[in-house]
Amino acid sequence: MSDIDPNEVNAETNDLAAERAAARTAAPTDRGDVVLKTENLVGGYLPGVNILNGCTIEAYPGELIGIIGPNGAGKSTVLKAIFGQIKIRGGRVILKGEDITGLKANKLVTKGVGMVPQNNNVFPSLTIEENLEMGLFQKPSIFAERFDFVTTLFPELGKRRKQRAGSLSGGERQMVAMGRALMMEPSVLLLDEPSAGLSPVRQDETFMRVHQINRAGVSVIMVEQNARRCLQICDRAYVLDQGRDAYTGTGRELMKDPKVIELYLGTLAADQGH
Repeated sequence: MSDIDPNEVNAETNDLAAERAAARTAAPTDRGDVVLKTENLVGGYLPGVNILNGCTIEAYPGELIGIIGPNGAGKSTVLKAIFGQIKIRGGRVILKGEDITGLKANKLVTKGVGMVPQNNNVFPSLTIEENLEMGLFQKPSIFAERFDFVTTLFPELGKRRKQRAGSLSGGERQMVAMGRALMMEPSVLLLDEPSAGLSPVRQDETFMRVHQINRAGVSVIMVEQNARRCLQICDRAYVLDQGRDAYTGTGRELMKDPKVIELYLGTLAADQGH
């Protein structure tokens, strides 16, 4: 289904990340207002048990933000907290200056926040086109316009629009899920471990698609288990540990930070079987 050449991924994504890093270093005060920010989030799934213990992250317009950390650090929980899927007991979530803490997913989608979960992220009995329609159930009148946008970004979806999602590979399903999340024209897209379970080639294709989405003007916050690859392609990243942001910086800075390498990158590589 893919028409992306995996051999082009490293050069293209790394060059793009380098250009953005240089631009932000040259003009760090020109990033504009924060699009989305979490302020000292505290929360979890069970009463009295917190997974997040004061997590603060922020994303500026056009940024690709990576979130990495050891297993159990609260990475996916941050996205679920932003998207109204867990109880927040402290702190706030701010979207373009508006407090959206605790809003339900349907309200957040209308305000410009999209999310692609790691698992069960398509309707397998529906076609690709019908999956994209589900992304616009609150605003069906703009389907044609948004379908054209998404299939321009991902031409494969248009070519196989009548194929059932259940017959697709994991990487292809991930593309459908991303496309559906883009149908409501989000300003921020949350991605929960988009490369999980994919082969190295399919991982590269997924990261390329993330860049395509980001280039189209969508700020992206991506939780990723492939820590090194995440740091290579993102503008900035956060290393979470025990529900707090332990380290932050550009992806390239964190890749070269001796403490991050010693405490996290080695452990993460071991966790991934690398």
